[in-house]
Amino acid sequence: MPEEIIHGAEERMKRAITALSHEFTTVRTGRASGAILEKVTLDYYGAPTPLLQLAGVSAPEPQLLVISPYDKSMIGAIEKAILASDLGLNPSNDGIVVRVPFPSLTEERRRELVKLCHTYAEQARVAVRNARRDANEAFKKQEKDSTIGQDDARRGEAEVQKRTDTFVKDIDDLLKRKEQEIMEV
Repeated sequence: MPEEIIHGAEERMKRAITALSHEFTTVRTGRASGAILEKVTLDYYGAPTPLLQLAGVSAPEPQLLVISPYDKSMIGAIEKAILASDLGLNPSNDGIVVRVPFPSLTEERRRELVKLCHTYAEQARVAVRNARRDANEAFKKQEKDSTIGQDDARRGEAEVQKRTDTFVKDIDDLLKRKEQEIMEV
């Protein structure tokens, strides 16, 4: 029983780390990355479709993305969708591909991105702490129901706390790496 609670909490904590890593990939650094376009969707024959399903994306240069649509009639819609997104990018097309140059980040914009990353990291920490809280409540409930003894409940809570500390440290490490990546000129 206690192992199931610990395992469940650990799975939730891992999902929080995975979600944080995913959020960090969408935060723009000085280098061009196709991951930044993950949230861009456009209308494809009446259905909202993610851009990455409609085109191939490559980064031939560190400051440039090239989007090659599978359906050439979608070039204008792709360009408009990128302009309408909140990414702050200015795409241009030549009738065959869409080029998206990445301007250099200003110091002020870098600081804003670092703040955004801190927000994402705090959300992940909260998710990890919520998993810990739920696990501890489950231990207390089982102890109250006399399903497990007091010693087992305390050991379980200590184990969950140990894993919580590990995951919070992982979050801090991810944040530190992303912060260095953003501030790198």
